[in-house]
Amino acid sequence: MASQKFLDPPPAAAKDKASFELLRVWVAEQGQHVSLRSGAWEDPFAWGIVLADLARHIVNAEGLHRKDFDADAFFERMLEGFHAEIESPTDEPEGEMMQ
Repeated sequence: MASQKFLDPPPAAAKDKASFELLRVWVAEQGQHVSLRSGAWEDPFAWGIVLADLARHIVNAEGLHRKDFDADAFFERMLEGFHAEIESPTDEPEGEMMQ
């Protein structure tokens, strides 16, 4: 696990004054906690693209830190976890809208 608590924004986001953050995911108090910007797009299809791109970024990043990494196997296993959680959630999302 990385020693720093916060991740740095990507260079393009730091340079672009019109950039904005969409999503943060934290592990805290033995659970997952999420902050997200709702209303970014009219069409929910765009969130599907974000999820697919995020999955590919995860595979690419993990490949940098693992010896004998099989990207296809990792991606398939990640999709298994995604489908399992969609079909039978381990918990219910809860929370509140914050500004």
